[in-house]
Amino acid sequence: MGQHQIIKLEKYMNQYQHYSFDLWLTLIKSNPLFKQERTRFFYTHFNPLQKPEAEVGRIFRKVDLMCNAINEKTGGNIDAEEMYLMVINEISDFSHSFDNIDLPALYQEMESLVLRYLPVVYCSQTMKVLQQLKQNPDTTVSLLSNTAFIKGSTLRKVLQQLELSPYLDFQLYSDEVGMSKPNAALFRLMLDTVAANRQQPAALADIIHIGDNKRADILGADAMGIATLLINSNHQCISTLLN
Repeated sequence: MGQHQIIKLEKYMNQYQHYSFDLWLTLIKSNPLFKQERTRFFYTHFNPLQKPEAEVGRIFRKVDLMCNAINEKTGGNIDAEEMYLMVINEISDFSHSFDNIDLPALYQEMESLVLRYLPVVYCSQTMKVLQQLKQNPDTTVSLLSNTAFIKGSTLRKVLQQLELSPYLDFQLYSDEVGMSKPNAALFRLMLDTVAANRQQPAALADIIHIGDNKRADILGADAMGIATLLINSNHQCISTLLN
């Protein structure tokens, strides 16, 4: 039985000095309109075979799942630009030369779409929990997120827009450090960054990581001896931390 299953729920709020959060499907979730507009953009601009728009959407999902699985297996990080090129290549049945693709301009277009159709806070309890955690001056809070089609630099802007940034003492993104959860080195980096951001040291037993992905978040943190809490993909809500 994992540590997240045996710790009594009513102790979460006062037991820890540092709270590390996953981002996607933990604190925020995608805006469906963003995915629709992204699919439409690639359907219009990178679709020489005139595949149906729904097929372009399925290709995005396929590449997303594949790259996520690779990152979790290797502990590395496939960059957003590479993922967009994979999508373009599959849309064209692997016949695209890439010669005329301006990757910086393409990513800028995608960032503009993200900021136009912002992700949304996962649930009504999310802000309440972060606010209450930060009421304790001895508590620090951070983000540890694998990235995919959206870079950490863009996600920082998103969190600023969603007014979540003030509750985070620091943010770590896989594309910026070249490592993905459950890589032990990434959790070690998180622990080192916790130490650098606190006036008073936090023992390993005083740190918890919260996320929705059992493999990346829970097993990854468990392997480092970090306490964990699985939420959203099961029957637990982030509000469990306040119980």
